Amino acid sequence: MKNRFSKILRGRQGIFVMSLKNAIIEELERNRGASVSGEAIASMLAVSRAAVWKAVDALRKEGYAIEAVPNKGYRLSDDSDVLSVEGMRLFLAPEYKNIPLSVLKSVDSTNREAKRRAIDGAGHGTVIVAETQTDGRGRFQKKFFSPPKTGIYMSIVLRPEFWEPGLISSDVPLVTTAAAVTVCRAIRELSGRNNTLLEPRIKWVNDIFLGREKICGIMTEAMSDFESGDVSSVVVGIGINFITAEFPPELRGIAGSLFRDARPGFTRNELAAKIVNRLLKLCGNLKGRDFLNEYKALSCVIGQEISYIDHGEPRRATAIDINRDGHLIIRNADNSASILMAGEIRIMGIES
Repeated sequence: MKNRFSKILRGRQGIFVMSLKNAIIEELERNRGASVSGEAIASMLAVSRAAVWKAVDALRKEGYAIEAVPNKGYRLSDDSDVLSVEGMRLFLAPEYKNIPLSVLKSVDSTNREAKRRAIDGAGHGTVIVAETQTDGRGRFQKKFFSPPKTGIYMSIVLRPEFWEPGLISSDVPLVTTAAAVTVCRAIRELSGRNNTLLEPRIKWVNDIFLGREKICGIMTEAMSDFESGDVSSVVVGIGINFITAEFPPELRGIAGSLFRDARPGFTRNELAAKIVNRLLKLCGNLKGRDFLNEYKALSCVIGQEISYIDHGEPRRATAIDINRDGHLIIRNADNSASILMAGEIRIMGIES
């Protein structure tokens, strides 16, 4: 027998069954900052006032800041910032409202979880978000610090068949540059709305900086079909330090957050949803490469002296441009030009 407290949402991607708690938090998120009467919620969901009270109490225990306003009802505080499916779906564009979306309390790595689901057939646009990662990793297997309740740790499954014709496997790295532009756009849009404009910059190829500190890392992983060798899916992992205040000793002065002192004018749900909207749209036109001009304009590397490793030996050069494939063009000490297709660089005078 179906739970009479369930609400059914139908969409192109299937049927979503929403529990009473989820239905209530969706309504409170939709009316964030305003009061919604318990009687109205009970009537809308065809449950008792006591059932509503119990569900609200359970939500509070999960971390939601829900106030009971006398004679007015329940109000989700502007400061409440719990990642949720309901909170994210409110901000997804109409064409992406019904993408498969999971928000987990904890996971070893959102990229690993996304890859597991991709192997099991997860569709294009599947999104995995977690409050914390127990074994988050960046490029070159570097550990990604993922404390609970302070960041956005998310991965998106992309299927090449949903991109425009003519893309080949060598175009896949463009997804990383598209993701970097997406993150910067979303941060600028939301922060600018509240007169606290933040201007993140991109460090080639996959890091986002705010000032001299890294606030976001991006890792793109392609999965291939065993028989054909073609790319079957691409997983884009994005980790953002949203309000992270404390870092391990080895990251202090290197890693930073979007907000440490100022009060955010938007939630993690909204930022995550905006990133999903923009990335899925950009990936529909990777071949056009229109975003590369913006990628270059946002670069904090071009014109800078850098160091890199060449066949195990440290080298110094000046970054002079980024080409159509997202590769870094450099001028070496002997005035010769080279192209870095991958790898890690360090900006001299900025990174220790």
